[in-house]
Amino acid sequence: MPETPASMPALPAVSHVQIDAERAGQRLDNFLIATLKGVPRSRIYRIIRDGQVRVNGRRAKQTQRLEAGDEVRIPPVRVATSDAQPPPVGQALAERLERSLIHEDEWLCVYNKPAGLAVHGGSGISLGLIETLRLLRPTEATSLELVHRLDRDTSGAIMVARQRSFLRRVQRLMQAGGIEKRYWLLCRGFSGTQKTIEAPLLKQSYGNERVVRVSQEGKASRTDFRLLERFGDVALVEATLGTGRTHQIRVHARFGGFPLLGDDKYGEPAVNQAWSEQVGSTRMFLHARSLVLRHPETGEQLVLEAPLDEAFDQALGHLRGATGAAMTLPAAASQAPRSSARDSRPRDSSAPAPGRAKGGAKKATAQPAPAARRVPAGSSPRPATASRRGAGAPAGRGTKGGAARGAGRRNRTRG
Repeated sequence: MPETPASMPALPAVSHVQIDAERAGQRLDNFLIATLKGVPRSRIYRIIRDGQVRVNGRRAKQTQRLEAGDEVRIPPVRVATSDAQPPPVGQALAERLERSLIHEDEWLCVYNKPAGLAVHGGSGISLGLIETLRLLRPTEATSLELVHRLDRDTSGAIMVARQRSFLRRVQRLMQAGGIEKRYWLLCRGFSGTQKTIEAPLLKQSYGNERVVRVSQEGKASRTDFRLLERFGDVALVEATLGTGRTHQIRVHARFGGFPLLGDDKYGEPAVNQAWSEQVGSTRMFLHARSLVLRHPETGEQLVLEAPLDEAFDQALGHLRGATGAAMTLPAAASQAPRSSARDSRPRDSSAPAPGRAKGGAKKATAQPAPAARRVPAGSSPRPATASRRGAGAPAGRGTKGGAARGAGRRNRTRG
């Protein structure tokens, strides 16, 4: 029988690990990734799918959260024992992250994540945000955990818990809808001043690529959009999440007919190409602008704002200088491509005009706006009470109904 290579020995037998209070609340996949260091993620997800990993003797999903006292069965797998060190953190990245720290206390750090930096490693990425922070803060390496996630190409505010017990508390607050998250985006074709899109989202995977589409088979999802500033056909828009689905803002924006500029998955390729040539940036223009929450430990009301990065700020400067008239983007497609015949578009209803009585509210019609018209942030009421729902959304779930309340309990945000 051939010997197992010294660098990758197999576990001698099945092992059983009991979850203590410190590890309670952790997802099963994250627990295994931390426990089986050196094992490829693809292998970890395979042994979960195959039922080789059991929790209290039962098959479990990768998303199952472990509780204190649970017993996890781990099959024999090869674990790397090489002395190879993780790649060093570049000085430029270390300095940038140090500058991007916008809040820190004993329990929580909030960073202004740069666009292009993944939140965690995998799929050919050796160091993501969390791995980098663990290397930069070696005394906290075992306790630092992401509270939520952002897409790699999304910049902005992201929370990192410094204690696992605090992680569970802030995630419960998020699931109960106690954390408000607002995003800024640049898009093409946004009409009116406010829109609410409720359209169920279905996540699908093709190899390592995740694609999300509107589908009756998906999960209830809601995004409120509000105009901040208009530049001809281009607009700076604020999005407030009612749910936290993968790629939610990007898919809802495309679904509503105003895809994000720079979005190479759900945007318009010809528009993105012309746009990048004019502003000198290929980034996706989506930024997690602010977080508002009551600190679970101190009770302090935190209002945290992440400044725009240089590329986003320069793009806005270009738009304001051009006043929209100089923009030469290609003619918009009649509608964004659909990934399924069952995809549906929302009814085009806008919010009631501010200040009108509820019973006499009138639908706002999309009027051509003058170039560089600005709607100051905070000057208008909360986004639409007249909802814009995708056909095929679950019946009976309006703006103030079960979907919004249930969504708040599932508010796991990704940009």
